[in-house]
Amino acid sequence: MKRYFVKTSIVLTFILLLSRVLTKVNGETKTDNGLINLPIIEIVGNKFFNSETGEQFFMKGIAYQPRRTMQQLEEATGVFETKYLDPLADEKMCLRDIPYLKKLNINTIRVYSIDPEKDHDICMNALSKEGIYVLLDLSEPDVSIVRNEPTWDTNIWERYTKVIDTMEKYHNILGFFAGNEVTNDKTNTHASPFVKAAIRDVKVYIKEKGYREIPVGYSTNDDADTRSNLAKYFICGDVKADFYGINMYEWCGYSSYGTSGYRERTAEFKDYPVPVFFSEFGCNLIRPRPFTEVTALYGTKMSGIWSGGLVYMYFEEENHYGVVKIDPHGNVVELEDFKYLKDEFAKAQPIGTTKEEFLKELNESKPFKEYECPDQFKYPLWKANKNLPPSPNRIKCECLYDNLPCLMSPLIEPENSEYKRLFDYICHEVDCSDIVADGSKGLYGKYSDCSVYEKLSLEISKFYYQLNKNDRVCPITHKNVFYNIKSERTEDNVTKCKDIINTFKEHVTNNRMKSSSIAKEEDKDKKGTTKQLARDNSKDEKNNDKAKLDGSEPSVVLDTDDIHEQYRKESQGNQLSILDMNFIGALMIIALIVNCIY
Repeated sequence: MKRYFVKTSIVLTFILLLSRVLTKVNGETKTDNGLINLPIIEIVGNKFFNSETGEQFFMKGIAYQPRRTMQQLEEATGVFETKYLDPLADEKMCLRDIPYLKKLNINTIRVYSIDPEKDHDICMNALSKEGIYVLLDLSEPDVSIVRNEPTWDTNIWERYTKVIDTMEKYHNILGFFAGNEVTNDKTNTHASPFVKAAIRDVKVYIKEKGYREIPVGYSTNDDADTRSNLAKYFICGDVKADFYGINMYEWCGYSSYGTSGYRERTAEFKDYPVPVFFSEFGCNLIRPRPFTEVTALYGTKMSGIWSGGLVYMYFEEENHYGVVKIDPHGNVVELEDFKYLKDEFAKAQPIGTTKEEFLKELNESKPFKEYECPDQFKYPLWKANKNLPPSPNRIKCECLYDNLPCLMSPLIEPENSEYKRLFDYICHEVDCSDIVADGSKGLYGKYSDCSVYEKLSLEISKFYYQLNKNDRVCPITHKNVFYNIKSERTEDNVTKCKDIINTFKEHVTNNRMKSSSIAKEEDKDKKGTTKQLARDNSKDEKNNDKAKLDGSEPSVVLDTDDIHEQYRKESQGNQLSILDMNFIGALMIIALIVNCIY
């Protein structure tokens, strides 16, 4: 009897383990929800490591983002039509291209925009199966931090968090970019505080949601006037980027380590405390591109500092940076660049370290240098203040918008210049300092984190109150401006917004209407008008005539908290159901075995 009991116990243990175990194939794991998970790439000090093997990880990557042609954009209809194509949601496209990515010896792709409303399981699983990781920009052409009129507002925040919520479950997400070339020369360094604030808030969000520790970093250009201060700015103070990418185009054709500028850049980042890599590379002044820089990047002179890089780009377009072109039938045609890149990546075998060896080395050496933020007095052209914008407060902004007397509904993209015209007018009539965001002075108005249409609604309503109007007619005639009847509700109906509304009314009461003539004179020396044109910084045109995605006006903010929570509960329920089925199956098998024994 005891022998039968032992046998039954062994069988039971085996079946339970089998029902819960993750099937492992070629370093990947398959989970109960059907996702194939690669080992997570983690950051230790200034290097990437495979979390399972402990080996150092070097990116052999390529930018992977098709864009709509001008003809497609012109033919697009509807407010919700995106300017970009999401390659991770198009299974036909990604499944067609993955064999070519593998042929190129790619282990990482960079995707600049995805649609968080779409499903990405098929493409992300297929990439995982082939050992390919994804670096993902959080922005999209119509919603990004704009370099000339930067803001960190609820609209951009909603976009970023929706992308994170959609993509965090995939273990082959290597990291998120909070911005791309937002500051690209000495005229717009004031935009960098907004990106740094985004990094701060995204990292906090990931932690508070209980997601795995997904790195959040920044991708910069290689501008001689700003590169040194930018590199310091994003790793100084309490808020730091987890990694730092540089879009590097110094090496053209058959250049060399000594003449290209690579030697100088390597020396500059020798003591950098976070991983640094080429987030784009591949000068195209000479075609076909021989990609001789690959040998240097993964060789002994650079691999101790750099974690590899990503070639720009996979698809051949008007800018002539592609390694393949897609024919009219949707078939892939390899260009001459393809063979050169394939051969160079195949030869590249960087000599790295292991996590264990590196930790030992860190313990025995002095800690990484602490970088101070660039001094605005020492560098007059540097305008990025250490004081960062506040975290966007969606509840505050929605509260305000719901209870203002005059509201502005969002404009569609072709009308985006209307925002500028309306702000120019209204800010001559009222004080707009409460919506101004000044990254150079580090001053941010109380409502500077609200969306563009919420801010415009605020200033129009302020003008309405200052005119002592009570006729339900807003002081601006515009098809998108309307009177909000809900603003007449009693305070009992808006308890949660009471403090916000009272503060707003007190502010209005303490301000007097300016006459137009005085306003025009004063406005020359007072705060500038607030202009909100959200076009994509991520894919703006480079000095070397690289054509990239661009955009304009932000889209409507959607509240996804409830939807996301419901999704998580449903996902958990599905996982429990799978485990329950496995357990029931195990019990049935055990019953049969016991029956046979007895």
